[in-house]
Amino acid sequence: MRRDWSTLPEAVVTEVAERVGGIIDVRPARTGNHAEIASTVVGSSGMVFVKAAVTGLSVQTLRYELAATRAVDWFPPAVLWHFERADWLVVGAELLDGPHPDLSPRSPDLDLLRVTLKALQGTPAPRGNWFTPAGRLGFALPEMEGRTLVHSDINPSNLILTAGGLRVVDWAWMTEAAAWVELALLAQWLIGSGHSPAAAEQWLAQFPAWSSVTPDVLDAFAAMNAAKWEVKAGQSTHGWVHDLAAWTGSWAAYRGRAR
Repeated sequence: MRRDWSTLPEAVVTEVAERVGGIIDVRPARTGNHAEIASTVVGSSGMVFVKAAVTGLSVQTLRYELAATRAVDWFPPAVLWHFERADWLVVGAELLDGPHPDLSPRSPDLDLLRVTLKALQGTPAPRGNWFTPAGRLGFALPEMEGRTLVHSDINPSNLILTAGGLRVVDWAWMTEAAAWVELALLAQWLIGSGHSPAAAEQWLAQFPAWSSVTPDVLDAFAAMNAAKWEVKAGQSTHGWVHDLAAWTGSWAAYRGRAR
């Protein structure tokens, strides 16, 4: 759950100030809620994106983000510094300032996404105790197991268009899984961006990992993912939860008809 910057202990704020040359301004992030603190900090030495966590899962996922910067070249924001003080884990990272991509049909940004995914699909998971597919998604299939580093939450809000290309943020849910899992999780976001389920699958089919899994496994994945989000939608008033329920349901229904 997101907290206000003012809840940080004085010792933490003091150390952040020392690292940025004095705090001039703090601008809370407009989206996301994984890290308890997520803010752009303006200092005399420049701007830094600061994430901080103090409770169990938040600290764990922030450590995953640190690990991602060591395991993946360029795509994640560079970590500038990190420290632990007064039970808080604090990370200062490169501020990626740019728009989110347009993933709608025929958008040129899809080409940038293709390049990014092809690079990430070949990244082995580093040694460590990462999320398992079942632990991350809440359901299990034997075919989901693998040794690939899977971001597991690639969607437009976690992609930033920069002058150098497409960057990927929020690695809090880094998962060790089969490479196709990343693609299957992207299907819902392509549908949400205006692709039909058939068109979304056609776009995903350009990646070798997509053809590595049998249709019946994709059927099962789509059905279980849709069932999970249907339950979540019944328990939530958040619009994004209901959107995901609709998009995952659309894909599951398509796969049911296609069989």
